[in-house]
Amino acid sequence: MPQSESKQQDVGPEKLRRHVRILADLAKLAGDPADLDVFLDRAVIQVARAVEIDHVKILRHRPATADLLIVAGVGWKPGVVGTGTLPSDLRSPPGRSFQTAEPLCIRRLDRQQEFEHSDLLKEHGIVSLANVPILMDGAAWGVLEVDSTVERDFSEDTVEFMTAAGALIGAVVARQGRASSETQNLEAAAMEARHNDILLREMQHRVKNNFQLILSSVSMQKRRYRSDETHRALDDISGRIQAISLAHDQLAPRHASQVVKLADYLRALCHSIRQQVESIEIEIEADELELPVDRALALGLVLNEAAMNSIKHAFKDGGGRISVRLQTGIGYGEARLSVSDNGSGFEMPREGGSGVKFMSSLARQIGGTLEQQSSRQGATISVTFPVLA
Repeated sequence: MPQSESKQQDVGPEKLRRHVRILADLAKLAGDPADLDVFLDRAVIQVARAVEIDHVKILRHRPATADLLIVAGVGWKPGVVGTGTLPSDLRSPPGRSFQTAEPLCIRRLDRQQEFEHSDLLKEHGIVSLANVPILMDGAAWGVLEVDSTVERDFSEDTVEFMTAAGALIGAVVARQGRASSETQNLEAAAMEARHNDILLREMQHRVKNNFQLILSSVSMQKRRYRSDETHRALDDISGRIQAISLAHDQLAPRHASQVVKLADYLRALCHSIRQQVESIEIEIEADELELPVDRALALGLVLNEAAMNSIKHAFKDGGGRISVRLQTGIGYGEARLSVSDNGSGFEMPREGGSGVKFMSSLARQIGGTLEQQSSRQGATISVTFPVLA
């Protein structure tokens, strides 16, 4: 067994001195004008040296697919770095760290119920892990994670080292982003467009910070209470918060307003929901449509609520399929969002349920109407709404 995968406690003055030396080496790399990919490849090697561990990875969040892509790593099988992904939801260890912007250590991944043990980690025999968020301008950009093939209790010193390393990585990412932004600004055709983009990005960072604080608070409350009913209620709240967060991830500047490409947002939301369940497929067909963020958000919450209702009630213990369809050109100046499942249907009246009331309220907010249909072949919930209001 290599020493890097030993069961030793990583404490002591020599260990601290080693951490300081390697942080200094990492800081030198951060000052090198090499491109970002080269820096990230070097950074994971330095982290592996410091923590004395064989498996290290850096994951970058992708808003369009609502996942975390492994952009740099050491110790992983060929083909993993650059293509491997992990979910960004709260049941994924790196997803939890990303969403809450807090460190996370798991001593025995196979002995806990709160997190999913991904196929990628199982394939590499990972038992213990620790991860920290990589912050850029105060908002999470991605995650730095170390993984051990033997049981390991990561010390506070190790987590502090990883936090410092994550801060250095975030600073380099931000610097590269600013350099790229400056180049784009030089090529931009209009000062007003550049100004709007900067304002939007600043707003998104602040909003992202707020979502992370809220999700962290919900996570803390979940640890305080043990009942399944309370956990389900808090999970529902977390799902709605993530749906709102995804909407703001999809914001794009146009004509000095805040609009969302609705098809992209709904695809990202479907991908995020799919990561949270097993044996259920979610397919989507969406016409292109841009809406103000508040109207897009209402539709995203309807989709999230309808899909989660199907997951909880339609399929019993078996698998199933949820189909999402966004159609434009319905009637005169209207569009329709439909969420269907091939489950067992539901008995009317289900209209009195809090979920249906919530969706009806959202539909009314955008001048739309909510409809329900059910048969033995499945159920459909749809919202017909005006494109302009």
